[in-house]
Amino acid sequence: MAAITNTAFSRPKWRSIVILTLAFWLSGSLILDLLIMPSLYAAGMMTSPDFASAGYTMFWLFNHLEVLCAALVVTGVLVLKNIPGVPTSRWSVPLAVGLLTIVVIYTYALTPALSALGLQLDLFTATLTLPTTMGQMHSGYWLLEAVKLIAGGTLLGIQFKSVEA
Repeated sequence: MAAITNTAFSRPKWRSIVILTLAFWLSGSLILDLLIMPSLYAAGMMTSPDFASAGYTMFWLFNHLEVLCAALVVTGVLVLKNIPGVPTSRWSVPLAVGLLTIVVIYTYALTPALSALGLQLDLFTATLTLPTTMGQMHSGYWLLEAVKLIAGGTLLGIQFKSVEA
């Protein structure tokens, strides 16, 4: 009977964890970006006085789930990188760390700032006007989101190619 090594157990498990986490995370991002947010926008969310608190709650939950996914991906990529004999790309670690960086920017800078800009502090004003800064921050969000999806898709492709190797 052949001896079973630790790499025989570790490699498929961590590679599967990274692939499944990336697939879950990226599909959740696409659903949020392409289905939920346009639906809320079309329903008039931006004109509602409570949109900032509702948006903050939704993004707070999703951003923290993203932090968990990014941490799991970084951990998995680092484990795979340090297992002898397991093929990995030199771009895996920078891509994973870049994804974590984007998520930290979302969670601790962009989401709180956007929510603060959207808060209506004057109860006597009937109309809600959005600051021009909010448009610039939304552009920054969409730029980071595009980078996140491209980097995540690239890392997912790298992981799939490593399975075949």
